[in-house]
Amino acid sequence: MQLRVTSEAVQRFQSEWDFVTGDSVRVFVRYSGFSATGPYSFGIMKDSPRYPAVTVQVDGITFYMEQNDIWFLENEQLTIDEQNEEIVFVREG
Repeated sequence: MQLRVTSEAVQRFQSEWDFVTGDSVRVFVRYSGFSATGPYSFGIMKDSPRYPAVTVQVDGITFYMEQNDIWFLENEQLTIDEQNEEIVFVREG
């Protein structure tokens, strides 16, 4: 499992959500009901790592997933990107 964050996404986190150097962003799996993309989606929140399974630091901001969330991305890469002024999650296997 790999986590990648584009510089465009980091800029969006900084400009729209006021994230700054030293902040940590948790990426987690959440149940979102039944939809065309399935019952699960990703959420993000400012938090401190407790049991990080994967981390990446971009422009001083740490992005991570906890051990209890990586089951959703086994043997895949997750890229957090920005498209049309929105944060998007791209899974690649």
